[in-house]
This record gives sequence, structure tokens and C-alpha cells, in this order.
Amino acid sequence: VQLQASGGGTVQAGGSLRLSCAASRRIFSTNAMGWYRQAPGSQRELVASITSIGTNYADSVKGRFTISRDNAKNTVYLQMNNLEPEDTAVYYCNVNVWGQIYWGQGTLVTVSS
Repeated sequence: VQLQASGGGTVQAGGSLRLSCAASRRIFSTNAMGWYRQAPGSQRELVASITSIGTNYADSVKGRFTISRDNAKNTVYLQMNNLEPEDTAVYYCNVNVWGQIYWGQGTLVTVSS
């Protein structure tokens, strides 16, 4: 499975961005998908995940970010509102296909103060 992430860019604090991640093959609702991020000098951390049961968010983004998916398009989205400089990072998407984890190439989000 190949994942193509897009939608990153530079935005001022308080602004919004929408990230997309499209899979190269069919993804089922039972396949968990997620977004992670990695800031310079930091470890990669979970931002949000979505499964057929529901969604999960890091405390730092709750109320500001929303993860969603379109199974017909094999795509997962991350709507990011009220962005803060601390959200600056490379954002990666992933999908769990029957225990095998696949990663996208990452898309850079820069939030200026």
C-alpha cells in the first residue's frame, strides 16, 4: 500500500489547513488510519486515529483537529483549525492493513506566530 499525503504548507497562527492522505488500494473501514507528526528534535507522536469504532486524539489537538475518512476514495483527512506554532512539524499518515503498518512520505506544516 502506498500513501500519498498532501495539504501541508505555511499558515499564520489561528489559521487552518486540511491534510489529505490517499491510499493506492482499497482501504476498509476496519483498517485503522492515523496521522502522526514529528517536530525537529522530537519523536514522532500520534495526532489522531480513526477506526470503525471511533476516533482518538492527542490531548494537545482535541477541539482543534478533526480526523475523517472517505472509504470510497481510500482517503483519510485531518482538518486542523486554530493552528498554533507548536503544531509545526512534518505530518505523516499511516494505515494498518491486517497488522502491517504503511506510512506516507510526510507533509510539512509550518505555523508562524
